Amino acid sequence: MGCWGREGTVRHGAPSTGPAARETRGGAVKITLYTLFPQLVTPYLREALLGRAISRGLLEVETRDLRRFAGNRTGRVDDAPYGGGAGMVIRVDVAAAALREAAADAPPPDETVLLSPAGEPLRQPLVEHFAGVRHLLLLSGRYEGFDARVERLVTREVSIGDFVLMGGELPALSVMEAVARLLPGALGDADSHRQDSFTTGLLDYPEYTRPLAFEGAGVPEVLLSGHHARIDEWRRREALRRTLLRRPELLARAPLTGADRAVLDDLQREPAEGARDARHDAARHDVSGDDLPDDDGSGGQP
Repeated sequence: MGCWGREGTVRHGAPSTGPAARETRGGAVKITLYTLFPQLVTPYLREALLGRAISRGLLEVETRDLRRFAGNRTGRVDDAPYGGGAGMVIRVDVAAAALREAAADAPPPDETVLLSPAGEPLRQPLVEHFAGVRHLLLLSGRYEGFDARVERLVTREVSIGDFVLMGGELPALSVMEAVARLLPGALGDADSHRQDSFTTGLLDYPEYTRPLAFEGAGVPEVLLSGHHARIDEWRRREALRRTLLRRPELLARAPLTGADRAVLDDLQREPAEGARDARHDAARHDVSGDDLPDDDGSGGQP
């Protein structure tokens, strides 16, 4: 599926002006990733959702090797930090040369994103914004990250959570997949993403399928009733319950109706069931809710 372009770059999918893209949405979304390890990303782009979006002309992904801008025979792009300390820092001139190259693309990037633990948390509204641009550029680091002067060269910094990875390739793939599933035609059911966790501002409601009974655990009777209004009511209540117990900070930003607030008041008067679910969540995650920060955070890359 990959197509070699200029030396050190691989394009996945037809150009964003190709006929397949025009038939689907008037032009594919293009994502350009600058990384030191493009070979880490390529296999994931061939399979499942991303592979399907690329083959359908909805998405074009190009991986570009940052070492092309090293300016030396060895391809070394990093150096020791001023002031001393452990690790190596990717040079600002390397990143600047890459961004100048991308600026000459047609179309040029609408957003230039540095994947960084200091960035804003990646949340669904931001993913929706990225899905609406023509060209998204992602800058992925390694080692101790980029020289701080790179921050002035990008439009924003983004983090995928409060944890540490060896580089930005997995965060980049997370952004790509989150964007791809919002593109019209990428999913088998065009409405399936509209009820996902975070799309409505809440966690998703619990889902069940066969078998009907498993080791003493059954399926809520309302889901077997065929009464769609009651099912919708139950699902909304359970989404509110799950969010209240597991991610209560989301409720402050969620678009709640008066009926939703009445349900939340009712749920807060269910101490026995709430305590049971809270114990379940604490055991499942091996942490208590009080130990967690309010935000998803700012990790995902060294």
